[in-house]
Amino acid sequence: MKKIIIGILSLGIFFSCKQQSQEISEKTETVVQKTEVKTPKDNFGIVIHGGAGTILKKNMTPEKEAAYRAKLEEAIKVGHTILNNGGTSIEAVQKTINILEDSPLFNAGKGAVFTHHETNELDASIMDGKTLNAGAVAGVTTVKNPINLAFEVMENSPHVLLSGKGAETFAKEREITLVDPSYFFTERRMNTLKKVKEKELQKEGEKTAAFYDADIKDAKFGTVGCVALDKNGNLAAGTSTGGMTNKKWNRIGDSPIIGAGTYAKNATCAVSSTGWGEYFIRAMVAHDISAMMEYKGVSLEEAAKEVIQEKVPALGGNGGIVAIDHEGNIAMEFNTAGMYRAHMDANGKLNVAIYKEN
Repeated sequence: MKKIIIGILSLGIFFSCKQQSQEISEKTETVVQKTEVKTPKDNFGIVIHGGAGTILKKNMTPEKEAAYRAKLEEAIKVGHTILNNGGTSIEAVQKTINILEDSPLFNAGKGAVFTHHETNELDASIMDGKTLNAGAVAGVTTVKNPINLAFEVMENSPHVLLSGKGAETFAKEREITLVDPSYFFTERRMNTLKKVKEKELQKEGEKTAAFYDADIKDAKFGTVGCVALDKNGNLAAGTSTGGMTNKKWNRIGDSPIIGAGTYAKNATCAVSSTGWGEYFIRAMVAHDISAMMEYKGVSLEEAAKEVIQEKVPALGGNGGIVAIDHEGNIAMEFNTAGMYRAHMDANGKLNVAIYKEN
């Protein structure tokens, strides 16, 4: 009798444990479903900038603001379409920047600013986050779309950075579209140069470092840039610029410098910078944001904020960045009055902004 009772109790315990095990399994399955990790196909995205600086609403006409917003929207939609159709982040970055380079609104390509000698010297760079391969050009004067030449340097040369006449010789070999330097002329940029030169004449003899610093701080930085994450989880970044108004001695800023103006690494993020190039080079801004994520384990948002709001200003510089990480999180951080910027996510949600308050 005792054996029978023990047997019944054992069966009861067995079925009870089995039922509990099933319940736990079902609950675990539900939790796994709820916390399912999203793939890059769910998180792909693209972010662009058209420069940061003293951009104030009070100085902007409704027509001019509408023109900037429309061009930013046009550009980012080109890149987003490429990504949405399964294209690569490198292609999206390049084609998006082409739209901005062809617009006289921005300081890149057609809208490039003038040097002291009334010429246009263009810089650009691009980087592949999957391979860490990169290409850049500096001081070119006849290349219609410098970002395309930077891509060719990355893909079809053993080098990373080419400059001046050598870069243009390479452009001819790669059949990159070349134009007469007059193509880059815009009356708006020439008038800006004239004003800066007049200011120089008025303050002749005061050309100290402080004089140049004050002049640059009042400028707008119209550099363009793009970062993207594609459906395969690959990151890319690119930047293109005409540099600084009234620049001399073949000055080169941060835009063609990998790690300063442009950086991409699949393990962390892709970054494109815009601002006072000398300080962005000294701070190695783009790489620093990636390194902080990799070595300190901080988020993209935290890294971007520390670099742009603390490190760069501490040196005396200003500007901003756009960035996207390997999970699709973005940053559009700047310490100036405004930054032309836009973002589109995997769902096609578009955000275009100019001023600090929005």
